[in-house]
Amino acid sequence: MESSRAQRIGARLRAARSERGLTLAELGATAEISPSTVSRLESGKRQPNLDLLIPLAAALDVTLDQLVSDSVPDPRVAPRMTHRPGASIEVLSREDAPTQTVRMVLTPVGETPQLRTHDGFEWLYVLSGRLRLLLGDHDLVLKPGEAAEFATRIPHWLGCADDEPVEAMCIFSQSGERIHVRAQTEPDRRVGR
Repeated sequence: MESSRAQRIGARLRAARSERGLTLAELGATAEISPSTVSRLESGKRQPNLDLLIPLAAALDVTLDQLVSDSVPDPRVAPRMTHRPGASIEVLSREDAPTQTVRMVLTPVGETPQLRTHDGFEWLYVLSGRLRLLLGDHDLVLKPGEAAEFATRIPHWLGCADDEPVEAMCIFSQSGERIHVRAQTEPDRRVGR
């Protein structure tokens, strides 16, 4: 039983170290613990104790509970709604999440499109209605089931393509990381594909 607990704690240590891009030597130096001891803890071959875990938790900037607790936190996210003229936006991710996920319902308001730019990368998927996407020189209409992705430093605007509301899911990465879904904005000019 203790061996499996040591392995679970070791796996959490290894994951936290990997997430931060630290080597065993770097973590050991920061925590003032030998790299071989850190390695044995990560592999579950050494029983963890507070003298070792407290400096490791501090060096990894995690709580001791995150390393030793077997309880699983509630994964549910409480959605937050925001409204503005022509848009209801339901935020579906935690505020501190590296990517933000929202469900938008856009309604026609007869506004003149105002293209904007900002840092980041966006992926969107149309659930219902027809979405008009102005992106640089492109003026696109996306139908239900279609997706698009783009760097938000390119001037862009989203709105209704006609007099009907449109519902879409969007995933936004402030850091500009490309989402692992691909969509094309240029027609495929290759013959036979």
